[in-house]
Amino acid sequence: MSRHPGFSLRDARPRDAETVLRLVTALAEYENLGNEVKATAQDFYGALAGKKVKGLIAEADGEPIGFCLWYDTFSTFTGRGGLWIEDVFVAPEHRRLGIGRAFFQEVAKRAVADGHARVEWNVLDWNAPAIAFYRRIGAVGQDEWTDQRLTGEALHALAAEG
Repeated sequence: MSRHPGFSLRDARPRDAETVLRLVTALAEYENLGNEVKATAQDFYGALAGKKVKGLIAEADGEPIGFCLWYDTFSTFTGRGGLWIEDVFVAPEHRRLGIGRAFFQEVAKRAVADGHARVEWNVLDWNAPAIAFYRRIGAVGQDEWTDQRLTGEALHALAAEG
């Protein structure tokens, strides 16, 4: 798809499910969240095959070294779609080659081509290197918003009400 000095990017395909799982697990370990990974390769296969999620794989010498996964969103304020980047990860030994920038640039190109109003994502507040990178590419933190999550027992309890 696109070649860069030292690496290439290509679209993630359903058959990349095992690779995606391996890279997601590496990301979770980096974020000290390894015990939270419950996904299986089959989950990623289904999500990619069903186009619930889209993605890119970065490769160096034919070896997967990073990934970026995103999905469509919609903004009622803009009346237009957007893209939510769920995760981005580059193996530590391959950082500083421009892979992260290439991921975000490719997603931005696709967002613009599809008429989307924005691209959004989360970052852990302790991840200073990532936050600094995001500022360098022009991203602005949304400090006035806080993420909320409904999961597990609370999700099931609410769903079961009346």
